[in-house]
Amino acid sequence: MSIPQSQKVLLIDGLSEGYEVIKYEDFATPIIVTDDEVIIKNRYTGVNYIESYFRKGIYPAELPYVLGREAVGTVVAIGKSVRDLKVGDKVSYIAGATFAQFTKVPNSTHVFKLPDTTSTEQLKLYAAGMIQGLTALTFVNEAYDVKKGDYVLLYAAAGGVGLIFNQLLRMRGAHTIAVASTNEKLSLAKENGAEFLINSKEDNILEKVQQITKGNGVDVAFDSVGKDTFETTLSCLKRKGTFVSYGNASGPVPPFPLSRLSPKNIRLLRPQLFGYVAQADEFRHYTEELISLIDSGKLNIKLFKIYQLYDYVQAAKDIESRSTTGKLILEVPQ
Repeated sequence: MSIPQSQKVLLIDGLSEGYEVIKYEDFATPIIVTDDEVIIKNRYTGVNYIESYFRKGIYPAELPYVLGREAVGTVVAIGKSVRDLKVGDKVSYIAGATFAQFTKVPNSTHVFKLPDTTSTEQLKLYAAGMIQGLTALTFVNEAYDVKKGDYVLLYAAAGGVGLIFNQLLRMRGAHTIAVASTNEKLSLAKENGAEFLINSKEDNILEKVQQITKGNGVDVAFDSVGKDTFETTLSCLKRKGTFVSYGNASGPVPPFPLSRLSPKNIRLLRPQLFGYVAQADEFRHYTEELISLIDSGKLNIKLFKIYQLYDYVQAAKDIESRSTTGKLILEVPQ
């Protein structure tokens, strides 16, 4: 197909706690420069909380910075050395700058070829499930290998990644203690596999965890909140427990002495998805498993809402207000 010289993108041109730096505007369309590059025309792209970290300056970014981390679409150009993809292939992939009509991916390591028969509804689910699904899937295997009977403390249990965590933990026979800010969210977490429920606005999290675990504490905590929950999470862990910190929803965890981990021999991790799927075979393994779980109906991906690309500001406000459940995606203009 013919690729236009300019395209519509969603970018930030400054750093701010607010939304005024988010712009929907024309931007140069990428072109193939090296032999291993791939250009994809995007159809749907997922909204992730991490976008706010770039906007607020928590994570560094070279401005102007095109947002986005995952998408589904069609291959429209490939470099001379690309052998596993061809123009016209439907794909699901992870890369930067996906809030755009066209995205250039440095190589095919994190591009997964989909069957030609993949439907529009499947594309929506894959766009909604890639990063959050792969995050939960790799974390319950590699950050901490969840075993039957484990007690698991899970924050943001009704968010996009939280609902997937709930389902995977149930498949493994774990006792999930779900934390969320409303009873409605907790009900959704329970529907997806949570066994015990804690309302973060009404309950004392530590007291409830001690009650549920008969004073032993949890085997592992998956904490995406960050600063506000660090001390509580540390107290909720059992001896030789594992603290998986993977988000900054309330801000980064302040520096602390490592000796804080010694009294209970706590293992602390700060993993990121890409550390587990850096190689092509790793990405393919987990993506095949994820898509199989979605297609078989064993894993339900809850779509909260589909926004137009130009309406990302509203999507950002919605996800950052913590009023959403499940996943938000953007439809990219064709």
